[in-house]
Amino acid sequence: MWGSIISEWASLLLRWLHVVAAIAWIGSSFYFIALDLSLQPKTDLPDGVQGEAWQVHGGGFYRIMKYLVAPSQMPEELTWFKWEAYTTWLSGFALMVVVYYLDADLFLVDKSILDLTPIQAGLFSFCSLALAWLLYEAACRTGLAQRELPFAIGGYLFLVALTYAFTHVLSGRGAFNQIGAIIGTIMVANVFALIIPNQKKIVASLIAGQAPDPKLGKASKERSVHNNYLTLPVVVLMISNHYPLLYATRFNWIIVAIILALGPVIRHFFNERHAGRKSPWWVWGVAALGVIAILLLSAAGPREVKTGALSAQPTRANVEEIVMSRCSMCHAAEPVWAGIVTAPKGILLDAPEHIHRNIRLIGRVAAWSNAMPPGNITDMTSEERAILAAYIEQAQ
Repeated sequence: MWGSIISEWASLLLRWLHVVAAIAWIGSSFYFIALDLSLQPKTDLPDGVQGEAWQVHGGGFYRIMKYLVAPSQMPEELTWFKWEAYTTWLSGFALMVVVYYLDADLFLVDKSILDLTPIQAGLFSFCSLALAWLLYEAACRTGLAQRELPFAIGGYLFLVALTYAFTHVLSGRGAFNQIGAIIGTIMVANVFALIIPNQKKIVASLIAGQAPDPKLGKASKERSVHNNYLTLPVVVLMISNHYPLLYATRFNWIIVAIILALGPVIRHFFNERHAGRKSPWWVWGVAALGVIAILLLSAAGPREVKTGALSAQPTRANVEEIVMSRCSMCHAAEPVWAGIVTAPKGILLDAPEHIHRNIRLIGRVAAWSNAMPPGNITDMTSEERAILAAYIEQAQ
C-alpha cells in the first residue's frame, strides 16, 4: 500500500513542478522571441544596439534594448534564463521514470503490439531518447540547420518516422509520450549544450576585455528559433495521455504528424504579428482543417478492429460480463491488481449499476479506442470491443 501511495504523491508533486517550470520556461522563451521580432532600430541608440522596444505592463513603461552581440563592458548584474529549462526536463524525466518506467507493463508496453518486458521497453525508450538528440545535434553542428527550409522538412519527416516506429513498438500512450520527450529533450539540450555555453563564452570575452565572436550569438539564436517552433507540438503531446481518442486509435501516428505540422504553422502567425508584418490569417484555415482531420481520424476506432458483423445483437449481460472480466480487477472498491490500492480516478466498474453509469466513458476508452485496459494487460479482444461499441450505439 505504501509503495502505491508514495508513487501517487511522487507523480502529483513531479507533475506540479513540471508544469510550473514549463510555464516559466515557455513564457520567457515566447516573450524573448516576440521581443526580438518587435525591436525597432533608432538613430539615438548606443553603439552596438540592434534596436529597442517600448512596452507597458502592470502600470509601468519599459524601454528595452538589445545589443547585437554584447555591450562594450560587462554589466554589474546579469539575469540568466536557464533553470526554468533545466527544471522542466529534470522533473519531466523523473515523472517519466515514476509513471512510465516503473509501471511500464501498464503504460509503456502493449503486448498486442510487441511483447516487451518492462526492462526492454525502458531501455528502448531511454536509448531512443539519447539517439534522436545526438542525430539532431549532429545535423546542426555539420551546418545542415543553416539551410532552414530543407532542415525543417527533414526534421519534420524524421519526427514523423520516429512516431510511426514508436507506435509499432510501444503502447499508443507510451509512443506519444516518447516523441514528446524527444522533442523536449532536444529543446532543453539546446539550452544546456549550446545557448548557455555560448553566453558564458561571450561573458568571458567581455571580462577579458576582448570582442565576443558574433557567431556565438547567431548560433544561439538559431537554436532558440528551433525551440520556438517546437513548443506547441510538445505541449499537446505531453497532455495527450488524458485523451485516449488521440493516442489509442488506429491512425494515432498520423494524428501526431498533423500536430507536428500545426504547431509551427500557428507559431508562424504570432511571429509574423510580433515582427510587425502582415498577419497571415490563412494559418487559422489550415489549423481548422488540421483539427477536423484529427477529429475524423480519431473516430476510426482502435488499431485492432473487428470488421465483420456480430453474430447477435449485444445485450446488457454481454457488456457486464466483458467489463467485469476485463476491468473490474482494478476498478473495484477493493482492487485485486498488484500495486493498485484504490480504483483509478475513483471509477468503480464492479457492479452492473456502476458499469452502466459509466458506459459512455467505457466506450471512449475501451470501444472507440484501445486505451483500456492499459497495455491491454487483461487481453480484451477486438470482438469484445466491437460488442461494447455496438451496445452503446444502440442504447443511445
